[in-house]
Amino acid sequence: MAWMLSGVSEWFWQERLWFPKGLGWDDLRDRDGRVYAKAQDLWVALPIALVFLIIRQIFERTVATPLASLLGVKETVRLKVPHNPTLDSYYCNVSKNPTQTSIASLCQQTGCSGRQVQRWFRRRRNQDRPSLLKKFNEASWRFTFYLLAFIAGLAALIDKPWLYDLKEMWQDFPVLTLLPSQYWYYMIELGFYSALLFSVASDVKRKDFKEQIVHHVATILLISFSWCVNYIRAGTLIMLVHDSSDYFLESAKMFNYAGWRNACNYIFIVFAAIFIITRLVIFPFWIIYCTWVYPVTIYEPFFGYYFFNGLLMTLQCLHIFWAVLIIRIAIRFLTHNEKVDDERSDRDETDESEEGEEEEDTKEMKKNGPVQNGHTVHNNNHSKTE
Repeated sequence: MAWMLSGVSEWFWQERLWFPKGLGWDDLRDRDGRVYAKAQDLWVALPIALVFLIIRQIFERTVATPLASLLGVKETVRLKVPHNPTLDSYYCNVSKNPTQTSIASLCQQTGCSGRQVQRWFRRRRNQDRPSLLKKFNEASWRFTFYLLAFIAGLAALIDKPWLYDLKEMWQDFPVLTLLPSQYWYYMIELGFYSALLFSVASDVKRKDFKEQIVHHVATILLISFSWCVNYIRAGTLIMLVHDSSDYFLESAKMFNYAGWRNACNYIFIVFAAIFIITRLVIFPFWIIYCTWVYPVTIYEPFFGYYFFNGLLMTLQCLHIFWAVLIIRIAIRFLTHNEKVDDERSDRDETDESEEGEEEEDTKEMKKNGPVQNGHTVHNNNHSKTE
């Protein structure tokens, strides 16, 4: 087994895969006071990710929750469903959205009407939706990180020539000395996205859950690969471009959850403009151009060249996907003055439909009576009476 692993490692790290012809790992050995990035440095990101998870819990309890109270984030008190073993078993083990055929079968098993079964499943789904406070805390944490990361990245790159002339990112490649600011910028970003991947199961799940997973994995691979083969200048530019708009989105979501409609709407428009400029213009036509087109004028293409640009194209496809959602929301707001909502999440998980559902439920309860399974419907947590 050890021999097999050694053979796989040797094949994976062979120079012809990751470097242009005539260059190799020996070119990245520390010498004459010059320090270069090393693959083993990436292990530092794991304890950093753990630290981020701990800091996030402290931040949400001591900063985000009091801020939510200050901004007036109000929780919608939801009606609790009565305990029903048959329906609960179906909900947990089969489906949260039963078909008409399944509803008919459940009616026979429980003695409930079809409307009462539908109401039970609707309320059960509502109970599982994340609260406004949970969503506000998550947005607050991401806003704080993205803002600080953008400021730190800008400070690290403001005096670097490749920020203004992108072709400079390949000057003297791959013999590029690692700067302390680049080291920490990389490790913190990698640690943060690793923490996001670790916490994805407990975070608010949105419609683009799978796309988010792809994005996190592609970002981690991109950061790790660019570090290993010293594409650090290109990597820092890519991270800066991505951090430049995300904090606007998170702040818009914070105001949305707090009910500050105008602030949310106008911040979202600013976010949409910056997102389109950075992700659909600067990223593909400047950065990808300088990683896809320009390098082949210096050296012959190699596997690492295609792998790196393949990851960038994966991110660009996600940018286009999200841009369509963003533009759709922006058009609705600008043409119909509708409230800005996160199409990836809020339409599917928002609490706004709760009151309407409860009004329908109240009428139905007056008509048909309580659930006919031996359990009385209790409403101890809401002002409405059934």
